[in-house]
Amino acid sequence: MISPLAYVDPAAKLGNNVTVHPFAYIDKNVEIGDNCEIMPYASVLSGARLGKNNRVFQHAVLAAEPQDFRYKGDDTLLIIGDNNAIRENVVINRATMPDGQTRIGNGNFIHEGVHISHDTQVGNSCVIGYGGKISGNCLLEDCVIFGGNVLMSQGTRVGRWAMVQTGCRFRKDIPPYIIAAKEPTSYYGVNAFILEHEGFPEKIIKHISHAYRILYQSNTSVFDALLMIKDQVPMSEEIQNILDFVGASKLGVIRE
Repeated sequence: MISPLAYVDPAAKLGNNVTVHPFAYIDKNVEIGDNCEIMPYASVLSGARLGKNNRVFQHAVLAAEPQDFRYKGDDTLLIIGDNNAIRENVVINRATMPDGQTRIGNGNFIHEGVHISHDTQVGNSCVIGYGGKISGNCLLEDCVIFGGNVLMSQGTRVGRWAMVQTGCRFRKDIPPYIIAAKEPTSYYGVNAFILEHEGFPEKIIKHISHAYRILYQSNTSVFDALLMIKDQVPMSEEIQNILDFVGASKLGVIRE
């Protein structure tokens, strides 16, 4: 299962049924779980930790040194979960500091040419479209969808079940369950089609829409809008997620 034309450092730890194709490079201080496949010319560098059933395609580079002037050459980590597809020419940097982590969850599809920078956290079941560039210390919650060529600035966050359309670039947080579009990147409505497709009850989708009407159309401060949502919208896990996400935003959220 390991081609004699690949380089696998003797100190690397590979699980059962791992396939390493010709001209792949597996560095020291690497752990790769069961049933992973490393395609030709892919590089898995020191500090990478891969779970099970991941596929890493040609010319991808995992655990590249962080592009951060604070990096001093320490041994740092990139943690990748299970069942991810990491397509051609993807670059994912490991963390800057020994106490940090770049982390990719489970079941993500990362398209060709994506760059995920140091200390960024990607949840589960996300789709990151062609050529996306995600800066350091960012957060993508579960089930986020990016169109192609999205640019995500340092330290920004995207909430669960949000969709960011092709070509967007943003410096503020994108709350959960919405569509972000246009230039500058703005609130473009609730991501209702995907929510319906994934089985969210109609009542919950209406409550989400009500919450965002208050946030974006009440002509009041974000603080007061959150108080109005608590008072006017029936509480659910989804509404609490909106309140928590917006309330915790340090950079502010995109506007309408």
